[in-house]
Amino acid sequence: MTEKVKLAIPLLPKKPGCYLMHDASGKVIYIGKAKNLYNRVSQYFLRPHVGKVAAMVSHVDYFETIITHSDKEAFILEMNLVHQYYPRYNILLKDGKHYPYIALKKKNDPYLKISRDEKDPNYYYFGPYPTSSYAYKVINLLNKIFPTRKCQHIPNTPCLYYHMGMCLGPCVNKISEKKNNELFESIKSFLNGTSNDIKNQYKERMAQATENLEFEKAQECKEILDAIEHIVSKENVEDKEHVSKDVFGYTIRDGYLSLSVLTYRKGILLGQESFIVEEFDDVDEQVSNLIFQYYQNHQKPQQIVVNSQQIANILSEVLDVKVLSVSRGKNMEAVSIANLNAQQSLDSHFMSARLSDSNLELLENLGNKIGIKTPYRIELFDNSHIQGDAPVGVVVVFINGEPVKKMYRKFNIEGKEKRDDYASMKEVMTRRYSRLKENNESMPDLILTDGGLGQIHAGQEVINELKLDIPVYGLFKNDRHQTKGLMDNEGNVISLDDNKALFFLLVRMQDEVHRFAISFHHQKRSKNFTKSFFDDIPGLGSKRQQLLLKQYQDIDQLKKATVEELSQFLPTEVAENLVLKLKEL
Repeated sequence: MTEKVKLAIPLLPKKPGCYLMHDASGKVIYIGKAKNLYNRVSQYFLRPHVGKVAAMVSHVDYFETIITHSDKEAFILEMNLVHQYYPRYNILLKDGKHYPYIALKKKNDPYLKISRDEKDPNYYYFGPYPTSSYAYKVINLLNKIFPTRKCQHIPNTPCLYYHMGMCLGPCVNKISEKKNNELFESIKSFLNGTSNDIKNQYKERMAQATENLEFEKAQECKEILDAIEHIVSKENVEDKEHVSKDVFGYTIRDGYLSLSVLTYRKGILLGQESFIVEEFDDVDEQVSNLIFQYYQNHQKPQQIVVNSQQIANILSEVLDVKVLSVSRGKNMEAVSIANLNAQQSLDSHFMSARLSDSNLELLENLGNKIGIKTPYRIELFDNSHIQGDAPVGVVVVFINGEPVKKMYRKFNIEGKEKRDDYASMKEVMTRRYSRLKENNESMPDLILTDGGLGQIHAGQEVINELKLDIPVYGLFKNDRHQTKGLMDNEGNVISLDDNKALFFLLVRMQDEVHRFAISFHHQKRSKNFTKSFFDDIPGLGSKRQQLLLKQYQDIDQLKKATVEELSQFLPTEVAENLVLKLKEL
């Protein structure tokens, strides 16, 4: 315990709030919250600890506190501070994926699409669905069963779907409000789990087609019936209460915690997801924190179900939703299933991956190897162009060994010497760190360039000009373009042969920055090419070009489009001219 800590402990307030632990360099290494700051913070220094908590306490040089009005305010403040500082001892879930929803347009013609959020008030939303592929299977089935509008923008002429009887043709027909409402209600009923009426209709159609010896039509009806059965069978785990709820279970083993969530929507179990993190400090508080983080990226249901009263109490304070703590009944069965999934996920993780070396330990090794403080935040740069065409630069950010994609940045190279990689590197890094410095934002502990000594010198020159103190190294490649180690600004190579785990961590970082740069370059090059390509086609003005670019991400996708498909949002003559020109490529 340092002298600063000894003097500060008696001054701790007995009020709710957040505390920030700092190391000797002033960096925030841990952030927590407490109902009583005195009781919570003092126990770190007045009680014995083991494992990761002991390691954290040993690095604390001093702490600071922020008083809040309530425990709820402290919880929210804690999360905001964690996302501001990314302390190395705080457990964070990786960027959550947004589950897909099926969206049904509320007004005018019934139109279905896949959506990643529920922000547009013009749509009804159903889901979320556990995977994109499953959501697309459902929406494809709906488009077969119901004569919905398939075109995002209504064309001037009827499309192929209209001629196949799969669309009412609002482009040429005036559909009555009554007809549209009937279609709306049928689709909503199906998505809410009621499929018997639809199945009976198709059974009658199949029987009628068989009686009329229309065997192809009968086979089509059978295939749709089979598809309905397949979809319904995936959703056959039902809750008679028909509520939307998330059920959480967790397990711990050998210093790791696995949290599982079962997603029920309107009584139907749609899927399960598990998260595995290192165990740290009080388990109930950590589980509560992880669940709170989960809802930063996911929609809150009507109910949250857990089997810990303490966790329920904490979550009830901070989430505007009903939180149930259960010990028996139907919900307890669901919690048991969640616990089993959590245990299975953790067992599988241990069996398959044996939980690779701790990233924090590897970063400490990296700092020791190159003689710098532990680089908890690393930024990597890469440029991409083809003979100066569509030149771009990117930076990716890794904190505590994990990618933080919301911090990634793209740069269009604006300098005159667009083939000069060194000049491009200087331009990108100057723009990056001038902006961070101007806004007084956090700087990285280490900069890595994807190149040789020239790239390192270009980066070091920028750092010197901006009067910053950030080490710059390069990822060294041999004659076969294989990464072998690190290079400093004097050309010395630091081999990583003696630490394969660290080597693979850096290679993963290198692969990520390269992937991000190539992806951005292809995107820019494709748009540049497509815009110039469009200019020679009569009738293809800027608005129609923008529509095409929105529908087709690159020229390869566009080349696969047929005249019929393009005619859904282009005049037929323009679509034909576009297809003819595409064939010339």
